[in-house]
Amino acid sequence: MGRRTLVMGVVNITPDSFSDGGFFLASEEAVAHAIRLMEEGADILDLGAESTRPGSRAGGADALVSADEEQARLLPVLQGILKALPHAVVSVDTYKAATARAALQAGAEIVNDVSGFTWDPGIAEVCAEFGAGVVLSHTRGRPEEWRAQPQLPPDALVATVRNGLAASLAAAQQAGIAPERIVLDPGYGFGKRFEENYALLKRQAELLELGRPLVAGLSRKSFLGHTLAPLFCGPNSPSDAPPDAPIDARGNASLAAMTAAILHGASIVRVHAVRPAVEAARIADAVLDEGRK
Repeated sequence: MGRRTLVMGVVNITPDSFSDGGFFLASEEAVAHAIRLMEEGADILDLGAESTRPGSRAGGADALVSADEEQARLLPVLQGILKALPHAVVSVDTYKAATARAALQAGAEIVNDVSGFTWDPGIAEVCAEFGAGVVLSHTRGRPEEWRAQPQLPPDALVATVRNGLAASLAAAQQAGIAPERIVLDPGYGFGKRFEENYALLKRQAELLELGRPLVAGLSRKSFLGHTLAPLFCGPNSPSDAPPDAPIDARGNASLAAMTAAILHGASIVRVHAVRPAVEAARIADAVLDEGRK
């Protein structure tokens, strides 16, 4: 990392993800989609088999998706990708230790834990055992609690994210995971209110003080649709309650937010649409390269 921004392409093997749930639930369709993302320039594939969209029941003992069901969705796709593309770098989006172990045994190289090792502490030891790369994200509570989180002023928000990531980083290192195998994710949308995400993005570079590279996952997030909402209001829509822009209309906003994240220090971007992201990242990298001369 560091020579250019890396693009992580999302493959959701779920019936209910907020963006593309149900599109790639069949393993053959998911493998074909992953191959397309690699052909479009993805550096990493991130496979997820349980939705952690706002309001979902994930992360606790009463999670709707068991480890067995998660693996039944995930492993055939992982195996199919590596059969077709043996050199693909595959990340698995899971917070469950059992699923992480099964995926790493099957050839995954990275574990992307949206809870930052807080929902299933045993996952840290699994990642250390396999020498896996890890993405540690910050989240405030579990998905069903996110909409009820109190709004924080920018200083408190950034401090909360920084402290949470520092705790996850310490847990990873205590488990024996080498620092060079760890990247951090601010967790946009994960327990942050709409405007809070912009405050966090503006000050994202402050998180580099933790000494690890950053991943930014902003693609199609609801706060982008909220900001675009006035552009999609009908003439009879009340001015104080505009609908969010639909998910399929958030592509340009996703690229704008992603570019801002790169310019504010992100080394990896997690996206649904890979080719536009590759092109936008190329331009952002050129701006940063010019600034280093």
